[in-house]
Amino acid sequence: MKKIILSIILSLIYNNVALSETLSEALLKAYKNNKELNAERENINVSREDLNISKSDYLPSFSITSSKSREDTNKITDRSGNDTSVNDVDPLTTTIKLEQTLIDLGRSADFEKNKIGLSIAQAKLLNKVQSILYKATEAYTGLIAANEKFLINKRNVDLLERQVETDRILLDNNQITLSDLAQSESSLAGAQAKLIESKNSLNTSKLIYENIIGPVPNFKNLAKPKNENFVIPQTLEEVIRLSKAKNPDLIIAKLEYEKSIKDVEISRSDLAPTASLSLERSYTDDLSSSYDEREKDILKATVNWPFYSGGKKRATINKNQNLKAQKKLLLDNEIKTNETNVTSALFNLQSTKSFLKSVQSQVRAAEIANEGINAEYESGIGRTTFEVIQSNILLLNAKISLVDSERNYLLAQYNLLKSIGLLNSDYLKLR
Repeated sequence: MKKIILSIILSLIYNNVALSETLSEALLKAYKNNKELNAERENINVSREDLNISKSDYLPSFSITSSKSREDTNKITDRSGNDTSVNDVDPLTTTIKLEQTLIDLGRSADFEKNKIGLSIAQAKLLNKVQSILYKATEAYTGLIAANEKFLINKRNVDLLERQVETDRILLDNNQITLSDLAQSESSLAGAQAKLIESKNSLNTSKLIYENIIGPVPNFKNLAKPKNENFVIPQTLEEVIRLSKAKNPDLIIAKLEYEKSIKDVEISRSDLAPTASLSLERSYTDDLSSSYDEREKDILKATVNWPFYSGGKKRATINKNQNLKAQKKLLLDNEIKTNETNVTSALFNLQSTKSFLKSVQSQVRAAEIANEGINAEYESGIGRTTFEVIQSNILLLNAKISLVDSERNYLLAQYNLLKSIGLLNSDYLKLR
């Protein structure tokens, strides 16, 4: 019997451990399975194919064309107007053509533009990775915080239920007044309302978790993040320096400006000459009533120089120059915005850390005060029901504030990494 009980206990422990999930495991799950992120990964493949398409402009084209026709001639006359014999033919023509572009100033710019496009797609993927990992962190810590708040409110309801029971006994013994009991009952009703609210918040947090990360294992066993395996930059100079090289928004702005330069080059090439060389061989059977077969080779060099097309190409050049100026302004703005964001993120991290320490001290003081006031109340030493209720409320608010502060401090760390451009699987060591 003891072995059976022991096996049941071990099984329950194993199941709880197996169903638990750390923040790193949750982030890795979101990194691999999030649909938004996987859709962005497909965009990388699209950009690679665009690059392959532009590469093809450097290679020769090869084509085979075959045609079969039927000719029924009803009447043929010579120059004197006399009828001549009619011989219907069914010609079959096969053509093999090899063509190579020799000069095209636009293809090099187009190839470079698509290389930049691939880099932009990679930067956008990194941006999406950061966004999803941060959302996953919010969802994970949000579910933990919602559960902690629910448990705090539940314990508060249990405490106030006992308080009401005690006050009813004290009222029967004429040790307190009816108003004292009413205060306890009012506090209990308020606590029950907050418990319902925290339960709804917990259910919402579970839905958010499932939407971003995936199925919730046992949310009661989610491990609070501790001692994360990465370094948080601490100085303003360091975070600005890192963000200039790593921030994906800044990288995208730089690449978009470079891409606009290539667009100007491409539009200018539309007014430049192009040259190509082609070799064509054709075979024709049953050519005419006079000839049965024909084999012909054509070597042709073609030069095309468009001088004027109604002003369309010149207008396109002007348009792309305006877009280039726009991208430069956006880049300058992004540089300033980046410095503002990383500075704000660093200061926010420092302030949330200080606030967390203050709240921790507040909770310790509130626990000591609450314990003393309750002891004095139970021993009948001058404490009123109102003072007990106020003490419980202060402790409850302090504990909830601690839950929020711990979460905000963790999110501030991840937000700083995000603003720098370090919130990725490599830096977080997601394996």
